[in-house]
Amino acid sequence: MAEELIEVVAPDGRVLDTVSRSAVHGNPDLLHKVVHILVFNTAGALLLQRRSMKKDVAPGRWDTSVGGHVSPGEDNMTAALREMEEELGIAAGGDLAFLYSYIHSNPYESELVHTYCTIHDGPFSFNAEEIDEVRFWLLSDLAELGDSALLSDNFRHELRSYLHHIESPLRK
Repeated sequence: MAEELIEVVAPDGRVLDTVSRSAVHGNPDLLHKVVHILVFNTAGALLLQRRSMKKDVAPGRWDTSVGGHVSPGEDNMTAALREMEEELGIAAGGDLAFLYSYIHSNPYESELVHTYCTIHDGPFSFNAEEIDEVRFWLLSDLAELGDSALLSDNFRHELRSYLHHIESPLRK
């Protein structure tokens, strides 16, 4: 199976190059696009996935409901819908809402994240190759976990971004 190709981008999202997945993972100088989807239930709890122990990034840690790379030439919404179906078995139409974008960097990688949200109560048919478990969490419980090692580095940044987004005076 051929290695996944990923676009390297400028901070504004402009494509600079296309390289292999192994080139961007392990090199935080190569910014690449990803999509995240925050899946809430009708009671307002947030679904998280516990990443498979086989994953090269944050194995066994609780992470964003859905997350994945944007394929070369693919728009962000198409990538979000594709990833949601691949990871959780949710075939969605146009019920995703864009929330915000940000850059997440750590010693392993740098990502230009585009975050969407949706409401879905399940059931979920998650991809057992990528995910060990899914579970809904109250935002207050997640906020209390703060910098806990139970959460992936990427999700800790996502949670801070989301809490800032919903508390923004411009949203009120």
